[in-house]
Amino acid sequence: MTELSPVLKQATPVVVDHGSGCYLYATDGRRYLDFTAGIGVTSTGHCHPHVVAAAQAQVASLIHGQYTTVMHRPLLELTERLATVLPEGLDTLFFANSGSEAVEAALRLVRQATGRPNLIVFHGGFHGRTVAAATMTTSGTRFSAGFSPLMSGVHVAPFPTAYRYGWTEAEATAFALRELDYLFATVTSPADTAAFVVEPMLGEGGYVPGNSTFFRGLRERADRHGILLVFDEIQTGFGRTGKFFGHQHFDVRPDIITIAKGLASGFPLSGIAASRELMSKAWPGSQGGTYGGNAVSCAAAIATLEVIESEHLVDNAAARGAQLLTGLRASATKAIGDVRGLGLLCAAEFTTATGEPDTATAAAAQRLAVDKGLLLLTCGAHMNVVRMIPPLIVTDAQIDDALAIWSTVLAELPG
Repeated sequence: MTELSPVLKQATPVVVDHGSGCYLYATDGRRYLDFTAGIGVTSTGHCHPHVVAAAQAQVASLIHGQYTTVMHRPLLELTERLATVLPEGLDTLFFANSGSEAVEAALRLVRQATGRPNLIVFHGGFHGRTVAAATMTTSGTRFSAGFSPLMSGVHVAPFPTAYRYGWTEAEATAFALRELDYLFATVTSPADTAAFVVEPMLGEGGYVPGNSTFFRGLRERADRHGILLVFDEIQTGFGRTGKFFGHQHFDVRPDIITIAKGLASGFPLSGIAASRELMSKAWPGSQGGTYGGNAVSCAAAIATLEVIESEHLVDNAAARGAQLLTGLRASATKAIGDVRGLGLLCAAEFTTATGEPDTATAAAAQRLAVDKGLLLLTCGAHMNVVRMIPPLIVTDAQIDDALAIWSTVLAELPG
């Protein structure tokens, strides 16, 4: 008999029969309120009728048209449709399949465009599991351990994670920018640095939002030294944070963004967006792939964008995210050291009485929530952060239901 790899560990014991909206239904008939959304992927909920219809129609017309061989209408339409939501100036797209591929495409572009070898990433960032993307990932060693040597040329600067440092946000931000300048003086000259690659909000690193002062500091240094600024919007894009892209909270202009996850409501599709001038600096043959820009995925992405617009899901993410964050803060117990979030990316960090990461209690809370019908995930370097990522269609009543379950979980935790 064949079986799945034994190192693939499920966060929950649920075996799904079907999904609808914010709910998953197990093979035993039990309903679960899904606040994982496929790790932020099912942005329009499970099996949104408009997305399903678009995918079904496309399957009957063209499943795959390899896009360096032939062109197909869904890819052209999606490219045109994205022009209405992409940041100003980012008018050229390259499509791939996964977030890691998008990150590696951005990496290749910034090195080719600048002729410089080095990248600066930020402590706690997650950018993927392929070799280059894993090298750029510092949210946990589990993503990069055991297959060294990793890619050279990647250097790590602090992210302004105020709670971890025990400082105010202003203090953490000033420290992070000072250390970035020290990195320039001691490790990678600005003249050797191709790009900054940063998440607007740390994802796997613990759901830590950045701030305007920090990102403006990156933009200023990028402009001064001819460095490119890449925002990894794979988890924060397509309305998830209450704006269409996460960096828009901070009024900072990117040179490149990477996109994936919520773009196609669960169909595999990713990409990078840059200006035509910058994208034209990619070397011939450096962009491509067998499945990138798949016709069915593109049709699903067009439908996803239509749903986001017609159902006002960006506004809903902002309103429901504020409701969720307020409720999480109101219910926090002494087991929780910090509650934070941005839009529908919210988290509670579990710590001991002395302020140390409390992985065991976070895991117990996540398991108990599943037992009570609420699917959640953990994250952070110590996996002591419980995160909530509902679909963008979530209602105020469903937020209230999740908060009621969460309050019961916290009341029943030992100690």
